[in-house]
Amino acid sequence: MPSHDFSDSNVVQTSDLVQSALDSVESHFGDLQKQVDSLQRLASVGTMAAMIAHEFNNMLTPIVSYCQYAVQRGEPDLMKTALERTLKNAQRLSDLTGKILGLAGDDLSPPTTVPLKPLIEDAIACLGRDLDKDSITLRIIVPDDLTVFAHAVSLQQVFFNLILNARQAMLDRPGRLEITARTEPDNRVTIEVSDTGPGIKPDSLSRIFEPFYSTKKQETRPDRAGLGLGLHVCKRLMSELRGDITVQSQPGFGATFTLTLPAAV
Repeated sequence: MPSHDFSDSNVVQTSDLVQSALDSVESHFGDLQKQVDSLQRLASVGTMAAMIAHEFNNMLTPIVSYCQYAVQRGEPDLMKTALERTLKNAQRLSDLTGKILGLAGDDLSPPTTVPLKPLIEDAIACLGRDLDKDSITLRIIVPDDLTVFAHAVSLQQVFFNLILNARQAMLDRPGRLEITARTEPDNRVTIEVSDTGPGIKPDSLSRIFEPFYSTKKQETRPDRAGLGLGLHVCKRLMSELRGDITVQSQPGFGATFTLTLPAAV
């Protein structure tokens, strides 16, 4: 019979090879997760572009018209007013562009104390469109001094995805979006994002955080479609932030996403 060498050195060598292979797989998996995050952010920017193009046109049209009128009249006071209005709208456009670029970038900053309400307001601003234009009433019930310990850009990405999903769910019908937050006794912060859309079917509810699972794949308009990555990325980002995200919904009664995060101390 052939002899087999089961010496300790061979066992150690085999174990090292297995560990090296596992480390390589883990590294590749981490790279894939980063690529998924980048893909989702770019998809969000694409969705924003469909809405923002219309809003940019709405802001640029009066600028051009008023400036043309002022130039034709040649009156200094009228030209001064036209210039002031142009500056105001240009600053709004610049501010919006800056928020969008910030949302699309990678978050390399360390976690820090983050004021919650301004972060939510910035995420809403990144839509580039007033929700009331879509017959959606917005209500934010968040204490001004409430803070969490998190990466600002990562958390803003979570809020943007949830707000965008809520908007898409309530298009073509009057709706209400409510965002509330409170501090819990265990030094955690609970945030609820609720909409009055059609709700989520039970078979979809159990899969809603799976990658590439979407209930909007049949949509053709870019501001309504989805890749099925938004909620999956939200789940992973919340885990990285030492938090969690859950959802409750019944068909016909909207949906509520609940976030929990460490409070800033």
